[in-house]
Amino acid sequence: QVQLVESGGGLVQAGGSLRVSCAVSGSIFSMNAMGWYRQAPGKQRELVAAISSGDNKRYIDSVKGRFTISRDNAKNTVYLQMNSLKPEDTAVYYCNIINYWSLSILNDHWGQGTQVTVSS
Repeated sequence: QVQLVESGGGLVQAGGSLRVSCAVSGSIFSMNAMGWYRQAPGKQRELVAAISSGDNKRYIDSVKGRFTISRDNAKNTVYLQMNSLKPEDTAVYYCNIINYWSLSILNDHWGQGTQVTVSS
């Protein structure tokens, strides 16, 4: 069974930066595309960024130029560097295994997520 462990969230002022990490076990990480999701209170979970096994990257418009997704296959870890944070980025952030082209989720189980709170 795939295990996903997110970490690195916290409280930051608007304009600040955070890097969240997701350690993946139980799968051949290097072969998987990965996605970072977030869920704000009262809202649906949304895909924020995706990275393919070949290092192609996709972002939603609201984070382009501010967020960077990356991966370290040696550590089975995917990262999301978040700069110029805004209060509307406040959410619980999750990662999961995805199909990079269809963006469908390939793993039914989610980690606990990591809380990111941006104060104004």
